[in-house]
Amino acid sequence: MSNNKYLPEGSLIGTAENREYISSLHGLERARQEGKILEGIVALCDSDTYTLHIDLGGVDGIIEREEVLLGEEIKDIAIITRVGKPVAFKVMQLVLEDTEKPYAILSRKEAQRECLNSYLLDLIPGDIVPARITHFEPFGAFVDIGCGIISLISVDSISVSRIPGPRERFSMREQIKVVIKSIDYDTGRIYTSTRELFGTWEENASKFATGQTVSGIVRSIEPYGIFVELTPNLAGLAELKEGVQAGQACAVYIKSIVPEKMKIKLVIIDTYDAPPPKKPEYLIDTDKVTHIDSWHYSPSNCDRKIETIF
Repeated sequence: MSNNKYLPEGSLIGTAENREYISSLHGLERARQEGKILEGIVALCDSDTYTLHIDLGGVDGIIEREEVLLGEEIKDIAIITRVGKPVAFKVMQLVLEDTEKPYAILSRKEAQRECLNSYLLDLIPGDIVPARITHFEPFGAFVDIGCGIISLISVDSISVSRIPGPRERFSMREQIKVVIKSIDYDTGRIYTSTRELFGTWEENASKFATGQTVSGIVRSIEPYGIFVELTPNLAGLAELKEGVQAGQACAVYIKSIVPEKMKIKLVIIDTYDAPPPKKPEYLIDTDKVTHIDSWHYSPSNCDRKIETIF
C-alpha cells in the first residue's frame, strides 16, 4: 500500500510529476498514451452544459457532464461543487486542429473506474488506507478514498466515545487514515471506520492516573451523571454538576480507574468553552501497519466485550 498511486484528490496536484505532465501539449499527449491519472483545479462550470473547465498551462481541459462521476446518477450540485477544487482525470483526446486554441478532452469517470477496479475492489476488510474528509452529515463523515470515490464513516464507527456528529472529531479537507470496514461488490460501495485506529481501553487509560486533574470534553448529561471524553476512545462518568452543558471543555479530577469494568470515575472541577477539535492521535503506526485482522477494545478481564473482527 505504500506504493498506492490511487490517492484522494488533491494528493497529486503539487507534485513535480503532475506539473510536468500538464505543463505542455507534449506532456499531455504522453499522459494520454501512458494512461496516466493527473490532477488539476476546476476553474469554472458552464451554466448550460455543466461542463467543467481546467486550466492546463494554457490548454483548456474539459470534462463533460457525463464524465464527471462514476457509477451513479449525476446531480448538478455534485458538478458545481467541484469548482475551485482539485479533480483527478485521464487525458482522453487532444484536439489540435480546426480550433483557434487546442484543448484536451478529459475524463474523471475513467480515472475513478481504474481506481475502483485496480485498487479499491482489491482491498479487504481490515486494510488501512489514506482518505480525505469531503463533507459532513449528521449521520457520519464522507471521505475520498481514491480519485474522488467516496466512502462513508458512520458516526458510531468514528470513535468509541460517543459524539453528536462528525464535526466534533474531524475538519473539512482533513487528511486521515481509515480502516476498510466492508465492501459491497455488487454496488461498489465501500464503508470505512476509524475507531480501531484510536487504541484500546487499556492503551488510552494508561495515559491517566488516579488523583490527576486533566482536561476533557462534556459529551452527554444523563440523570445519573455526566459523560466526559478524555480521548476519542475513552470516556469517564462524572458526578452531576449544575450549569454544565454538552460540548463544553472541562477540567476533571480522576477519582478512580477500574479496568475490569471499563470505568473511570471523575469529578468536574471547572468548565469553559471548548477549543476547535484537534487532530486525533492514532495509536497504531499507520505508516507501517497497513492491515489489521481484529481489534479488541475491552480489557481481557472485563465481561463486556467491544471488538471488531474483520
